Amino acid sequence: MDRQHTFINWENEARRILKAEIVRRGLTYSLLAKRLQAMGVYETERSVANKMSRGTFSFVFFLQCMKAMGANSINFELLVEVGPRGRR
Repeated sequence: MDRQHTFINWENEARRILKAEIVRRGLTYSLLAKRLQAMGVYETERSVANKMSRGTFSFVFFLQCMKAMGANSINFELLVEVGPRGRR
């Protein structure tokens, strides 16, 4: 049986989900950083932007952002991009 291998770009998927929530709630990276700081999480507008640009943030950061945005729960659909094997 021939199996086709596909690669899912999880960094893009994580970035897309978090960015959608930020936009949905009408926030900027600057305001999100201020809300994170108010929770005792030291992030700057630049550090948030860098993490979003790379898409390599931790799930802890994702949860902190959700809390800072006032989310009690979140529903999302995974929309995966399939690319060449070995690429991220």
